[in-house]
Amino acid sequence: MKTSFELAAEFRDGQGKGASRRLRRVNKVPAILYGGHREPRALALDHTRLMLMLDNERFYSTIINLRVGDVSQAAVLKDVQRHPAKNAVLHVDLQRVLENEKIRITIPLHFKNEAVAPGVKKGGVVSHLRNDVEVSCLPKDLPEFVDVDLSGVDMNQMVYLADLEMPEGVEIPELTHGRNSPVVSIHHARAEEVETPAAEAAAGAVAAPAAAAPAAGAKPAADAKAKDAKK
Repeated sequence: MKTSFELAAEFRDGQGKGASRRLRRVNKVPAILYGGHREPRALALDHTRLMLMLDNERFYSTIINLRVGDVSQAAVLKDVQRHPAKNAVLHVDLQRVLENEKIRITIPLHFKNEAVAPGVKKGGVVSHLRNDVEVSCLPKDLPEFVDVDLSGVDMNQMVYLADLEMPEGVEIPELTHGRNSPVVSIHHARAEEVETPAAEAAAGAVAAPAAAAPAAGAKPAADAKAKDAKK
């Protein structure tokens, strides 16, 4: 099975918040490996090495060679829990990959030919409605990304999931459930609402009497504020 990254790991016995904190103090990240018809195993990963890999987009959508001692296991990254304030990873979920079983994984969308899209040439603006898509396939068919070609997209047109050209053997689960979501659109640029001087003058003329002559029986705003202050 073709893999693109190798990630070293070690088994860990201690679990829970205390054990996880102790791991992080020595530059380790707690992780869990599950799936493949086997029991989950608690692992520890090197934080520095993991952070370098997470900076590479391909790491999220390719098969990883997870090495624990002398044993290697194909896996994919399923979830990354990050610290809310620091540039640090708190926990990682990994799933075992079997050569003859389909996997579901989210891969990035790469938008191309935006500059030559007919809608863009007419002054339209490209709006990306999503940047990734979940796919289902055998490990050997897993693409690193999916291209979204905008060369034929005109003004006020959308590209939907069903319009994407998927590699052979790769399916989009959303489509099998009848959810054909939009991916990208080209639309007119929204002009800022700028009032003309004449319109501003007209608006002022309408508003002035209302400000100058309050309704009969109404008290000045200052009186209302004074009342609120006494409450």
